Amino acid sequence: MSFKATSREVGGVMVIDMDGRITLGEGSTLLRDLIRKHLASGHKKIVINLAGINYIDSTGLGELVSGYRLVKSEGGEIKLLNLNKKVSDLLQITKLYTVFDIHTQEAQAVASFQS
Repeated sequence: MSFKATSREVGGVMVIDMDGRITLGEGSTLLRDLIRKHLASGHKKIVINLAGINYIDSTGLGELVSGYRLVKSEGGEIKLLNLNKKVSDLLQITKLYTVFDIHTQEAQAVASFQS
């Protein structure tokens, strides 16, 4: 299965909707490039919508963490949205659930940047 991502702006927050698998190769590279592109264009508030993601390997997790650290170092923030059970369990096992701000509603995730 291929990886696809689209970006849209909602209330000053960049929302990246992802679909497929974030794995070594196309998925992880596209994720890294998207985060860097949005950061370079001044978007420091990013929500990554994982509703369409059915699998993340260690490289994909590494890209999420790398993107998180990069955005944080620039004074921004990345939040995760709509994790399925498999991805949620993976973040629990790796203790990354405590690192990322995770939401189930897009409006809540976008609003959380204001608080």
